[in-house]
Amino acid sequence: MDFKGKRMLTIGAGISGFAASLLAKRQGAKVVLSDAKQEKDIKQDFTPLRDAGIRLAFGPQDNSLLDGMDYVLLSPAVPERIPLVKEARRRGIEVTTEIEMAYRLAESPILAVTGTNGKTTTVTLLGLLMKTKYGDDKTGVGGNIGIPLVDEVMRVADGGCIAAEISSYQLEATKEFRPHIAAILNVTPDHVVRHGSIEVYQQMKEKIFAQQTKDDFLVLNYDNDRTRKMEERAKNTNVMFFSRQEKLEQGAFVDGDMLTIRLDGKTVKLCTTGELGIKGGHNVENALAASLMAYLAGADPEKMRVVLTSFTGVEHRIEPVTSINGVMYYNDSKATNTDSAIKALETFDGHIVLIAGGDDKMTDLTEFMGLVNERVDDLILVGDAAQRFYKAAKAAGFSMSHVYGAGYSMERAVEIAKGLAHEPQVVLLSPACASFDMYDSFEQRGRDFKEIVRRLAGKEA
Repeated sequence: MDFKGKRMLTIGAGISGFAASLLAKRQGAKVVLSDAKQEKDIKQDFTPLRDAGIRLAFGPQDNSLLDGMDYVLLSPAVPERIPLVKEARRRGIEVTTEIEMAYRLAESPILAVTGTNGKTTTVTLLGLLMKTKYGDDKTGVGGNIGIPLVDEVMRVADGGCIAAEISSYQLEATKEFRPHIAAILNVTPDHVVRHGSIEVYQQMKEKIFAQQTKDDFLVLNYDNDRTRKMEERAKNTNVMFFSRQEKLEQGAFVDGDMLTIRLDGKTVKLCTTGELGIKGGHNVENALAASLMAYLAGADPEKMRVVLTSFTGVEHRIEPVTSINGVMYYNDSKATNTDSAIKALETFDGHIVLIAGGDDKMTDLTEFMGLVNERVDDLILVGDAAQRFYKAAKAAGFSMSHVYGAGYSMERAVEIAKGLAHEPQVVLLSPACASFDMYDSFEQRGRDFKEIVRRLAGKEA
């Protein structure tokens, strides 16, 4: 991808747009970064862009921004359907993305993971597994995980590999993106507001293997109906499956309680589910996917075993915080949809004081509230979704005398939980919602929860 003497318009001032703009400028492009918001409404320091000579354009975006442009680069939060992108395509301007830019500049293979849930855990684990082969300096971990993929491919250069977390938003505008090894962990209802339907959402996910060839690999979840059927459309690549429920002739699976890989007649035993550092059935699936990808990429199984037994998970995903009066508190702020929250509830043997709610994605609550009715002792609701969640809990038969409202205050929610919880209960923040009604991100929500819990724990000490 040649930027020297070219002109690029970046639309969207998020992390990836910021990084792509700086890289294009360093490589000789004239860059304009535009965001529909006013600068005062964006929590971002634009000094590095100004210092680099990048022109910034905030507020209403008219077609004159496209004049003379060779590339338009879309940030993930910007949908293709906006008028400015449609006009760019009408003019014949190449529309690209940060992950497409990263792919075209990469000198080392990309191992990419997508799916509704489990992406961050799987990619973090995959990165650790690949470090056993390439070391820290030659192993990149980036993408939707919060580190721009372009930064990692430039840092690693050649002779290593890059583990990439890829979202449906990032895949939407891609045309050439071709990871050497790709995995789709699962597809369940999410981001329907952006994509219009689960069918379109799935089509976005499937773009991760659209450009693969017989030199590449696609790893699919055999236990998820939607991902298993993707084999029918993945004709140009090598499809491998992982399964927690079935013994496979080829792929990664659980044999008894042993994580096992079987390829080309060779069987490799890794570790038992009990020895695995990350707990819960969903994390067995994540570990199988990461292990199969790493094995296909040449990692040594003996070294992989050490990582699998020592890795205990990522921040905001069923993350132990501390105990108060013998009750353990868990931060699962990354559960931004019902499927993810269901997996968290399944991790515990009942006796849960659950804090849920937030920016409502309007997904069906039947299965989620059915499990709440089975495993949750007390339900504390916050944010925009509280009223709909309350009605769904009532419809599921949950005792309304055990439902509490905390408004838009996480502190109030934790205080209510502390007043209710006693051994052998656990307190679990697993919102089943996005965070944007109260916070800028799920990370900010999770850190606020942890800070409040630790402060209350300190008072009890």
